[in-house]
Amino acid sequence: MDFTFLIVIFLIGFIGSYISGMVGIGGSIIKYPMLLYIPPLFGLAAFSAHEVSGISAVQVFFATIGGVWAYRKGGYLNKTLIIYMGSAILAGSLIGSYGSRFMTEGGINLVYGVLALIAAIMMFVPKKGLDDIPLDQVKFNKWLAAFIALIVGIGAGIVGAAGAFLLVPIMLVVLKIPTRMTIATSLAITFISSIGSTAGKLATGQVDYVPAAVMIIASLIASPLGAASGKKVNTKILQIILAVLILATSIKIWMDIL
Repeated sequence: MDFTFLIVIFLIGFIGSYISGMVGIGGSIIKYPMLLYIPPLFGLAAFSAHEVSGISAVQVFFATIGGVWAYRKGGYLNKTLIIYMGSAILAGSLIGSYGSRFMTEGGINLVYGVLALIAAIMMFVPKKGLDDIPLDQVKFNKWLAAFIALIVGIGAGIVGAAGAFLLVPIMLVVLKIPTRMTIATSLAITFISSIGSTAGKLATGQVDYVPAAVMIIASLIASPLGAASGKKVNTKILQIILAVLILATSIKIWMDIL
């Protein structure tokens, strides 16, 4: 563990958390591939998929705290959506994170690739008139939201993500939630989900504590800064940024799998 290693890990955590706070995700969609591929570019030891998923799970827990705190005012947090989807995704993430110990490295990457591909496709579905809905008049199917969150939680728990990279397009496309409410609420749901993912990874010994601690420090600094920026950026631009990130990650993961 030399100084270069710590700096690289900190920068990965900072960049990923800033973007995650801005677009309403926990950041694993960005940090998972960065942790896999960037350290070896600097001549550093490569993490295994199990180590990356463990570090990501712990980091997301702290990154989302910062994001939710930044969005706590303004009516962006939909409490009903948080309760229904949060409880379901927590159960799913506990199941998935515990079950991941029985999976191979290739199996974890395959699950991640499938989730990223689905999310990428959904982000390019047209979302006309979505942000014309007043925040106090938003309606959605509660049980559909809970069922989707359970499935997302299982998959996300396996890869150590909290699932927001898939939750965001689902909330936009399927549940028809306005963009800024989606960003804020998904961070809160992701925080709940990360409790299950983190507990499962810690219980099964899949967390490398020093890199995780560095990522946590970076997350607590960068996530609120990203959330503050997200409030000022046009919602269409936020959607485009997230879509491009998810698509690029999906392509890279599938190139490695195939």
